[in-house]
Amino acid sequence: MANESISPLGVLVRFIAALALVFLTWNAEGWSYYHWTIDPLIRGAGNFSAIKFLAGTLLVAGWVVFLQATRRSIGLMGALLVAAICGGVIWLLISGGLVTANSGRGLARVVLIGLSLVLAVGMSWSHIGKRLTGQADTDVVD
Repeated sequence: MANESISPLGVLVRFIAALALVFLTWNAEGWSYYHWTIDPLIRGAGNFSAIKFLAGTLLVAGWVVFLQATRRSIGLMGALLVAAICGGVIWLLISGGLVTANSGRGLARVVLIGLSLVLAVGMSWSHIGKRLTGQADTDVVD
């Protein structure tokens, strides 16, 4: 049987994968799938190619994997709770002067990092919960 526990490195890898997924889909810098494909199509200035289709399909597959794992492990209420905790940390950082809310780009980055944290917690929670409580999550298969 494979080792089913998770290490801090495993959580970090999941967070980096979530960051990549979120920032490749859209970011405030203008270097994303949205800016490469969707925005030009909306404006009527772009063409749709096989590489754009493949990249979009890979992004959708990544979102499906992350969202399904998050839904199964922490559910909607858990995701809202993690998002609220991220919001509280952001508020604390802003009120402490460590982060400024003056820049729309900076604020967008902070929100995208918060979304990545929600997805990473969702991907990792079953392992972390098992380690903390000794109880494993299972799916009912009929």
